[in-house]
Amino acid sequence: MTEPAAWQLTRAADGIATLTLDRPGSSANSLGRAVMRELGELLKGLRAQPPRGLIICSGKKSGFIAGADIREFTTLHNQAEALELIRGGQQVCDQLAALPCPTVAAVHGFAMGGGLELALACRYRIGVDDGRLSLGLPEVQLGIHPGFGGTVRSVQLLGMRAAMELMLAGKPVRADRALAIGLVDRLVATSELDAAARRILNETPGTHQAPFVDQLLNLPGVRGFMRGKLEAQVARHARREHYPAPYAIIDLWVKYGARGRAAYDAEAESIAHLFTTTTARSLVRVFLLQDRLKALGGKSATPIKRVHVVGAGVMGGDIAAWCALRGLEVTLQDREQKYLDPALLRASTLFDKRIKDPGERAQARDRLKADVPGNGVAAADVLIEAIFEDPDAKRALYAQAEPKLPATAVLATNTSSITLEVLAEKLEDPGRLIGLHFFNPVAQMPLVEVIHAANTHAEPLAAAMAFARRIDKLPLPCRSGPGFLVNRVLFPYLHEALYAAGEGVPLALIDQVAVEFGMPMGPIELSDVVGLDVCMHVGDIITRELGRELPPYASRLRELVAAKQVGRKSGQGFYLWQDGKPQRSAVATPAPADLTDRLILPMLNESAACLREQVVADLDLLDAGIVFGVGFAPFRGGPMQYARDRGIANIVARLAELEARHGSRFRPDPYWSTLS
Repeated sequence: MTEPAAWQLTRAADGIATLTLDRPGSSANSLGRAVMRELGELLKGLRAQPPRGLIICSGKKSGFIAGADIREFTTLHNQAEALELIRGGQQVCDQLAALPCPTVAAVHGFAMGGGLELALACRYRIGVDDGRLSLGLPEVQLGIHPGFGGTVRSVQLLGMRAAMELMLAGKPVRADRALAIGLVDRLVATSELDAAARRILNETPGTHQAPFVDQLLNLPGVRGFMRGKLEAQVARHARREHYPAPYAIIDLWVKYGARGRAAYDAEAESIAHLFTTTTARSLVRVFLLQDRLKALGGKSATPIKRVHVVGAGVMGGDIAAWCALRGLEVTLQDREQKYLDPALLRASTLFDKRIKDPGERAQARDRLKADVPGNGVAAADVLIEAIFEDPDAKRALYAQAEPKLPATAVLATNTSSITLEVLAEKLEDPGRLIGLHFFNPVAQMPLVEVIHAANTHAEPLAAAMAFARRIDKLPLPCRSGPGFLVNRVLFPYLHEALYAAGEGVPLALIDQVAVEFGMPMGPIELSDVVGLDVCMHVGDIITRELGRELPPYASRLRELVAAKQVGRKSGQGFYLWQDGKPQRSAVATPAPADLTDRLILPMLNESAACLREQVVADLDLLDAGIVFGVGFAPFRGGPMQYARDRGIANIVARLAELEARHGSRFRPDPYWSTLS
């Protein structure tokens, strides 16, 4: 059966042709094999009968083109298949660039990855300046680099500095920056896009040229000198052995200078190789897991417009601010105004940082209102309790709020450790209580654990999942239990660091080993960032509920908390903190040979226990939760993917070795036998 056409070609009386991409059955355009083959055939016809000019645009309201069809990446079995896919895309972009008529990409919304590469193959690019324009080459975030000619054309058009800025970090640029660097030739209003595209084809002005400085930087001898600077820049964020793609981009530029056919051929060979790496496979998997979490948000019959947050501490205040930032009406309650003022100040700082337009910033501030008496409860669609971790205090709050709260509203707690069963004991309707466990800092952490118990009603659960998506978070449904998922898997990692510290391993060395594995920060630094008081409290609850023992070095943790030296927020914890950074002494001693496994394998073993107990529905959701909630090395794909890549038998044998050497806390979980 023939697939419906994705492209529509029209020719106007003025001689200008338009190619409109509107991929059937999708809310956003992407460049799969079929879409590119179809475009290639159309371009052959246009070459045979050239129009006076060609406009390429999108029929989707969402934007231009989101990039290549990432799901097709998962079908590649070897480097040869990857090379065939990439060369096919390169050839189509080459056809577009070689047309004997001027071409323009008329871009609205977004042009990402392969979509931007297609636009780069046009002579001109026009963008809609409506606050939504976003242009980028984010391929490094998938463990690869541009492959449809982007590593060459971006340097030719923008110069090395701007092109490397786009490719090495993978972060998109907005309208003003895109115009400044020459990525777009003009910015126009939405209503003027077609007319502006026709005007530039009629005028055929000169094209943007890379700055003279960049032309000098592109000289062979200078490129070799610049390699070190670029690699040092990348190394601050990514190690070559973990993330090879940005280093491959630098290698391509240094060797070929974005010139000639050889540069395109080398790009194809390089990306084809990267496709076969564990890093790329894992990062693509993480991307698809993110899509799955987004889809779990679904829709709810309960519209959510108003949120009431009780508790203006760091978590409650920041949850309230985030909800207001995302367009919801928010009331924030605490005992007195003096407890609300710091939260409102932090919210104002967040709005200043995230919102460019002064009018929109003012609207966000207006959406967040202090509410000492709690008048917002009666009108709330979602009530989030974020007070201190005391079951009696939380239950007392619910007793006051439940009679006032609309029957359709979501009643939620941000508890990080107390089970719903305990908190819901005295509710008139225990099945309406939901856990919405945000992570600190709220504005940066994408995950929200949506906690449910055996008696939780379906509608409040669906509404809570939809609410998480409404505020642009990733909802992860978890069964109520000690520590839920993220904290339960995290604390064996934190506690093993304390065991090692108690044996005399330097704190900085413990962190160094974890970072070398790929964790975003080591367990000691993470404890300071979370807050030693929080770590102590949550760790005590999880340890007690699971019937385990605390590390002997936890006594040092208690001493620091008693002295109010609770980490970054107090300026002193395990580390002294200055200007938001931990002050560490250099470590000259080598790490114990088994320290990496001692830190990492407890997370894997606890993950297996969570799957056995069905804390989450399946292995993929577990990996998603630990990657987005803990920061588990994304290039490893999650703890269970890492276990599969390393070999289940190897993991079990290594855990048994560690058990014999260090104790029963390493005993392999029975769940591993189901994966062997």
